[in-house]
Amino acid sequence: QVQLVESGGGSVQHGGSLTLSCASSGSMDSRDYIGWFRQVPGKEREGVAAIYFDAANRRFVHHSVEGRFTVSRDNAKSTVYLQMNALQPQDTAMYYCAAGDPKRRYSPWYLVTNYNFWGQGTQVTVSS
Repeated sequence: QVQLVESGGGSVQHGGSLTLSCASSGSMDSRDYIGWFRQVPGKEREGVAAIYFDAANRRFVHHSVEGRFTVSRDNAKSTVYLQMNALQPQDTAMYYCAAGDPKRRYSPWYLVTNYNFWGQGTQVTVSS
């Protein structure tokens, strides 16, 4: 069973930056992938970004954060990062990282059902 721990959340002003980290208890292999999701009260959890540990190093970001958010990984540390720049108030949410089910690694990255281990979340608040 994989354990994930997010960190790096906080409060920033409009236009500020934060870097979230997602540390995994286990090492990753080419079948693995990590997704970042966010959720606000009363709304469904939505995919923000994902990164795959395959040879292609596939990365995806939601169109609403494209050009502002970047996902990366450090294999040696089994850690995935979400660099968030030019933050906007609408980015305010609880952010979660999740480990994908290897059997579903060819399904759309943003599907919550593809992920079977979740971190506890880290709050990001952006003030105007």
